[in-house]
Amino acid sequence: MSLPIFPRSGDKNTCNLREAVTKPNIEVGAYTYYHDFDDPLRFQDRNVLYHYPVNNDRLVIGKFCSIAHGAKFLFNGGNHRQAACANYPFAIFGEQWEHDLHIADSWDNKGDIIIGNDVWIGFEALVMAGVTIGDGARIGSRAIVTRDVPPYAVVAGAPARPVKKRFPDEDIALLEKVRWWDWPEERIRRDLNLLTGDVAALRQALGE
Repeated sequence: MSLPIFPRSGDKNTCNLREAVTKPNIEVGAYTYYHDFDDPLRFQDRNVLYHYPVNNDRLVIGKFCSIAHGAKFLFNGGNHRQAACANYPFAIFGEQWEHDLHIADSWDNKGDIIIGNDVWIGFEALVMAGVTIGDGARIGSRAIVTRDVPPYAVVAGAPARPVKKRFPDEDIALLEKVRWWDWPEERIRRDLNLLTGDVAALRQALGE
């Protein structure tokens, strides 16, 4: 399913991100949007950093995520190898040092960045390599996310730490069971009042 690259008439600062991404190691779910005060179509070049094909690492973003201006995803190429005696990445300049070193050995590979569904990522937040962010989580503005974030958690700060859960555990369990982002578009459209309301109304409507 293809969506319009700009979902709002007259708004060139908000894009359906999946329609703007072309790199094969970046996957974006339907309806996820990115807002940028300059040019949202440059997301994969300006916001996904040190993401070199040699590492085979991926950025995976789920459906219905909201990503604010300047949010960045810092990949493994920015993690100079900690166990090495030298911080300096000699392998990157192997020709200069007349050595046949493997470039990917210059840094620690912590793995993919995985973003769940319906995640909100605030202004200029930074997500580090190897982090998984659960469904429904909220990432505060300018947070630096160095560890996994549970579903429906709110984190903030540098480094990011849990602030609270968005809902009580029983409500989180219901939302994880419902997985509304996997509903057909027709059902989402029909039940928008439930999705924009509180969990109690959703529970009642579903007979849970």
